[in-house]
Amino acid sequence: MEENIICNCMNVSEHEIVHAIKHQGAVMLQDIEDITGAMSGCGSCTEEVEKILQRER
Repeated sequence: MEENIICNCMNVSEHEIVHAIKHQGAVMLQDIEDITGAMSGCGSCTEEVEKILQRER
C-alpha cells in the first residue's frame, strides 16, 4: 500500500497526521506540526493538513 505523503519536506504521510489527531490529541495545526513535523519546512502543505484536521475532528 502506497502512503499518501502530505508534507514532502518532512516526509509526513496522511496516516501520520490522522494518527496525531485521533490518538495523540492534536486539535490545532500547531499540534500537528509539533507531533509530526508537517508544515515546518516550506509550509505548502498547510492547506491540505488543515483539510485533514477538519475532516477528522
